Amino acid sequence: MLSKEELINLVMTDVEAFNAEMKSAKGAVDLSETDFSNATLEGAEFVNADLTSSSFADSHLTEVKFEGCDLTSVDFTRANLVECGFNESVLNGTDFSYSKVDYCNFSDADLAGSIFQGADLTNSDLSMAENLSACRFDEETVWPDNDYLPEDFDSNYSSDLSSLQDEEDYEPSDY
Repeated sequence: MLSKEELINLVMTDVEAFNAEMKSAKGAVDLSETDFSNATLEGAEFVNADLTSSSFADSHLTEVKFEGCDLTSVDFTRANLVECGFNESVLNGTDFSYSKVDYCNFSDADLAGSIFQGADLTNSDLSMAENLSACRFDEETVWPDNDYLPEDFDSNYSSDLSSLQDEEDYEPSDY
């Protein structure tokens, strides 16, 4: 098995060799806290990889598989993701703010605590995602058609406790 640094170098220079190495690993591969910011990746297969706290900020990912991965607290802000698979992955606290997530599949992905503020999720399939109702989003978030959302999910933005807005007719006390 290659070292973490060798795997990172391989995914950036030779995706086919990286995918072969990931298949031969047959288990969890530790790529946590890796900086893939501004990377352009096509066809990479992160299968059963631990990518906890990694960053793909400002990256361009096409047909990248994140199957069975731990993507807890991963940064995908301002990323462009096309036809990526997040099947059976944990995305707790994963940040997709201001990213373009197009034709991606989130089947059996746990999205509790994920952040989709200002994200464009057009054409992505979230219908089989878990805990989507526990994500954060705003009025700028673009959701796919209802056919691609879980039945119990309400994509209409409304202020919640996290915004903690003051009431406008509040008057300070003299005490």
